[in-house]
Amino acid sequence: MTAIDQTIDIGDLQKAWYQRLFEMARRQPLGTAGGLVVLLMVLAAVFANFLSPYDPEAASWKNQLSPPDAEYWLGTDAFGRDILTRIIFGARTALFVGFTAAFVGSTSGLVLGVASAYFGGRFDIIVQRLVDIVMAFPLIVLALAVVATLGTGTVNVIIAITIPFIPQCARVVRSSALAIREMPYVDAARALGYGHLRIIMRHMVPNVMAPYLIMLTTFVGQAILLEASLSYLGMGVQEPTPAWGLMLQGGAEEIAESAPWVPIFPGLAITLAVFGFNLFGDALRDVLDPRLRSR
Repeated sequence: MTAIDQTIDIGDLQKAWYQRLFEMARRQPLGTAGGLVVLLMVLAAVFANFLSPYDPEAASWKNQLSPPDAEYWLGTDAFGRDILTRIIFGARTALFVGFTAAFVGSTSGLVLGVASAYFGGRFDIIVQRLVDIVMAFPLIVLALAVVATLGTGTVNVIIAITIPFIPQCARVVRSSALAIREMPYVDAARALGYGHLRIIMRHMVPNVMAPYLIMLTTFVGQAILLEASLSYLGMGVQEPTPAWGLMLQGGAEEIAESAPWVPIFPGLAITLAVFGFNLFGDALRDVLDPRLRSR
């Protein structure tokens, strides 16, 4: 093969990659829009220090409740802090809490669900009853109970949000792992004398990654909403840390009518973030689920 042929082949491969990307965007326009929202949120969180010249925690009493203008594009809050700056830095808090709680909760649920399906018997019964007990409580009620027990703060909020995610992911993963446990290659691995850990890690976990990734993406949006709810109630992230729920709390009561920009813009940020992750998660489910690919 000549160098020209190799160049043509490489160009064809690159073209095919872009074609696949365009085809996915064409088939999943809402998912693509959600992915763009997620990407913009991540970029805002990473480059927050370069996107705004203001300190998100520094108060400026002479600029209290300034309406949106050329200097403060989204106005200021009751402490004179730039709302746009706090929204941008608040994306860091939302993503940190969201990704951490979603990853820990989904991964713990993955381990618990696969182990429950693989070992079965009494262990499976005990795990499923515990899952039923935890899932009997609404998410926000269980999170409030955990925060009330452990106290406020970012770490405790992550713990409070993570706990309800574990049984949800465990139940979904277990349903997929039950079918995989009966596959011939799993029986062959047992016949060859492979240990439980090797069978689980080499043969079962890779085959339940699709539901795991779907749950992980969905949990990020739920975690962002839960963190904002807890912060709004005064039981989540505390001042002066930039957080969207805290910004809602600061503008939702006394100054909602006189300075509507204070609660409106953080509320829009929460809505777009949760909506974007939900759309992206739905598109990811359609891509990873073979039964939905032909739609």
